[in-house]
Amino acid sequence: MKIIMLGAPGAGKGTQAKMIAEKYSIPHISTGDIFRANIKNGTQLGMEAKKYMDQGLLVPDELTVKILLDRVAQADCAGGYVLDGFPRTIPQAKVLDHALEEIGDKIDFAINVDVPDENIIKRMGGRRACLSCGATYHIEHIPPKKEGICDSCGKELVLRDDDKPETVKNRLDVYHQQTQPLIDFYQAKGILKTVDGTVDMKDVFAAITAILD
Repeated sequence: MKIIMLGAPGAGKGTQAKMIAEKYSIPHISTGDIFRANIKNGTQLGMEAKKYMDQGLLVPDELTVKILLDRVAQADCAGGYVLDGFPRTIPQAKVLDHALEEIGDKIDFAINVDVPDENIIKRMGGRRACLSCGATYHIEHIPPKKEGICDSCGKELVLRDDDKPETVKNRLDVYHQQTQPLIDFYQAKGILKTVDGTVDMKDVFAAITAILD
């Protein structure tokens, strides 16, 4: 079972990807994680990617797909995997499809966690982070015991720059331009499944498992 997670930043697709991975005993593959692992292990692909990253450039799609294929060729992916954060654009999706076809493989499901922009702006604006220990909270859903103070280490909680409404709005604009077309792309392939991401996290997961089962 090979799954791609789609959804705007802040829609909760990363959380759902982890839960899917746990339930079905398949790896949760985030491109950020595999880049870091390849760079840390000094692999040839990792060193190639690092050249681009050190210059603040995006890693080319072909190289990203090579690193991804290298990861999905590992034994723990034999039963499938869930991809989080890739593909982000139509060209990336086409490169991935072509590369999988060459090894006689394909993606089975593209799951779109659908949340309106205004919900995401409100949701992310409520996040609070502890810069000291890394704990995260939400003023409505996971509030700290004492307002503005981290439960774990007692330090002050902050609203990170990338959770501020204007930043979130910019990220959503980029998402709609680049990633939204993927929804039509996978719809045309007949593998797109959309779930309502505005309901409780457990209910989103129940809707996803109903599709996968």
